[in-house]
Amino acid sequence: MTQVLEIDRLKKGFSLHHLDKDIPAFEDVSFSVAAGEFVLLKGANGAGKSTLLRTLYRSYLPLAGEIRFHSSHGVIDLARAADVDVAHLRRTEIGFVTQFLTARPRVRAEAIVAEPLRLAGWEPEAALDAARKALATFGVKPDLWAAYPTTFSGGEQQKVNLARALILPQKLLMLDEPTASLDANARRALVARLKELKDQGTAMIGVFHHPDDVMHLIDRIVDLTPDAVPQEERDDVAL
Repeated sequence: MTQVLEIDRLKKGFSLHHLDKDIPAFEDVSFSVAAGEFVLLKGANGAGKSTLLRTLYRSYLPLAGEIRFHSSHGVIDLARAADVDVAHLRRTEIGFVTQFLTARPRVRAEAIVAEPLRLAGWEPEAALDAARKALATFGVKPDLWAAYPTTFSGGEQQKVNLARALILPQKLLMLDEPTASLDANARRALVARLKELKDQGTAMIGVFHHPDDVMHLIDRIVDLTPDAVPQEERDDVAL
């Protein structure tokens, strides 16, 4: 299998200077993800699941370890890469889906969703057409396509967020509780899209509020619970 990401002895913690205290998030985390592979992160609240995703995306800097990403330009250690290189990879090869949409004021929903396609060189009208189809797939009503997501409910904002994040296939996709605010129909649409991306070779790492929704897509489970016994096969792990 073609490796996409190799994580080696990764460690992250936070310093609370006003309390003169260090708070550990996780340590000695090692696993790899291949093309078309779906890895689920498991662990109790506070085990560091979301923190790990943000560290892999380089929103946080790790304290130790390596994050070797096999980009189209060669292998790069995301733990030490320059910010400009990380920003480029985010635009072109690494995607991140969160349950929160930071909607820009006075930007239409369809324009937000179409933006990744336009940045990739699509013609504006073709990008808008694809964006509208993506919004429809996730259940956003046509009357809202030209509206500003800042006025939407949390669930509707999340649908816009998903449509944007998943409209353009990436080499690596990280998912942080993407189903938390979704209704059943939108969750089904999300799972169908994730299967498409998996079949196209996207490597995925996810934390899910409803893990049963994606159980048939999961190849391996990584348990971040301290001192957890490593588990590789999904059938051997009870969520």
